[in-house]
Amino acid sequence: MKNIGIWMDRKEAHIVILENDDEKMETVVSKIEDYRPVGGSRSKTRWGPQDVVQDSKYTERRKHQMKKYFEDLAARIGDAGAIAIYGPAAVGQKFGEYLEKNHRLLRGRVRCIEKADSMTENQVRALIRDFFTSIDRD
Repeated sequence: MKNIGIWMDRKEAHIVILENDDEKMETVVSKIEDYRPVGGSRSKTRWGPQDVVQDSKYTERRKHQMKKYFEDLAARIGDAGAIAIYGPAAVGQKFGEYLEKNHRLLRGRVRCIEKADSMTENQVRALIRDFFTSIDRD
């Protein structure tokens, strides 16, 4: 059985694939942009109009980029037997919700969605390896 663990945040996802005694790791870089909208600018005239920052435009754009990132990840883990998702923020939770809504085959394979702080690649490998060995013992 192929076990897949993912540590993810908005910038990248580390996918650890455990199959038999083999272990592979892939890194997927997201294309989600960091938006830092700056306030509107003043007019040259004393009481002239101001430019307004359209926050909804930035939010909508980020939502589309996040969906594309999730679609890419779901395509890469499509043949998993069991899935564990980790991450430092709400991105892991959102990915779990995305799988629940959009990928019927994968949603039943998710074994855990937990928060985990930033880690090195070796720490990610160890965390995922330990999780699946503890499941195999039970």
